[in-house]
Amino acid sequence: MGGCAGSRRRFSDSEGEETVPEPRLPLLDHQGAHWKNAVGFWLLGLCNNFSYVVMLSAAHDILSHERTSGNQSHVDPGPTPIPHNSSSRFDCNSVSTAAVLLADILPTLIIKLLAPLGLHLLPYSPRVLVSGICAAGSFVLVAFSHSVGTSLCGVVFASISSGLGEVTFLSLTAFYPRAVISWWSSGTGGAGLLGALSYLGLTQAGLSPQQTLLSMLGIPALLLASYFLLLTSPEAQDPGGEEEAESAARQPLVGTEAPESKPGSSSSLSLRERWTVFKVRMLAGFELLFFRNTSLSHAQQYRWYQMLYQAGVFASRSSLRCCRIRFTWALALLQCLNLAFLLADVWFGFLPSIYLVFLIILYEGLLGGAAYVNTFHNIALETSDEHREFAMAATCISDTLGISLSGLLALPLHDFLCQLS
Repeated sequence: MGGCAGSRRRFSDSEGEETVPEPRLPLLDHQGAHWKNAVGFWLLGLCNNFSYVVMLSAAHDILSHERTSGNQSHVDPGPTPIPHNSSSRFDCNSVSTAAVLLADILPTLIIKLLAPLGLHLLPYSPRVLVSGICAAGSFVLVAFSHSVGTSLCGVVFASISSGLGEVTFLSLTAFYPRAVISWWSSGTGGAGLLGALSYLGLTQAGLSPQQTLLSMLGIPALLLASYFLLLTSPEAQDPGGEEEAESAARQPLVGTEAPESKPGSSSSLSLRERWTVFKVRMLAGFELLFFRNTSLSHAQQYRWYQMLYQAGVFASRSSLRCCRIRFTWALALLQCLNLAFLLADVWFGFLPSIYLVFLIILYEGLLGGAAYVNTFHNIALETSDEHREFAMAATCISDTLGISLSGLLALPLHDFLCQLS
């Protein structure tokens, strides 16, 4: 970390004698460090999830339009859709947008599953560099793609960037005050809103998707600048924190012995909290909520669904200081009820207006964002300091696994529903 490189050590005598400790930082310096870290983690959350969200927002475009040899953009702002299944009331693509969701999440899942085995060999700085490079590569590859396969390869790069970054930065929060968790969560919510809104707004304004994606190349650069230039050394927060952070980055996330739990907290936490993040996501089925009695095209409807969902996520992930929820399992239950309700509407088509769906999707985003931030906040409160880094990295696996399963289930469900007249 750039801020760590130039930090002062508290122990410098070569013979091991303790030097006189440095005086405590003045209040203004302490507040300055607090806000630098708060803004730093917010920007890291924003930049880390940005490419992931943009690829989801572009999912319908990636799969539903022809590629022509003379077209430098993988989709025009207002293209003529291919009549994949004109007999279906859902205006289906030949391939579900769940294919993009899977390409956007499976590499992340693999990274999180393999992280305990080998990620400890890399310190934090090289991980962040790889994450930034992959994010930039995803934008370039999709922007200049002429085929679905190449575009999906770009989506995979976005997934690698997001997955590696999430494991890295959530683990890094263990060496900073607990407050940075809420800032990180708010930043990830901001990525959802700004990513979906920027793709929707720029394409609606007349930019080609190629120009839109290339204009987002500043986001990976901001990620690197936030980590290397903005964050302060962990040493400023906790004596020995810098050395602890760098050494912990090289330690296996899973040791030879299972970590001991706090009595009455960690063991129950792993069952209760992980159920909350192991929930079915509805993003893969949004494309089937298609309304013909509106001026919005199918692609525009899908982009609005994504933007409203991410707006709800951003609002609730930023609400930890105002509202904290201990029984997060209730949020998962409400999400399941939402899923059942919208599936019933897809089947029976009883909702008369797309604006009712807009409200439901916004509500779903509020539930999802609240579940995320409160789950990680509760973990931070209920795990011991030495186990918090492992708990943060391990718990985010269940969230990714839930999204992956939703994508896998959405593929056959999409084909079944599209066969209905």
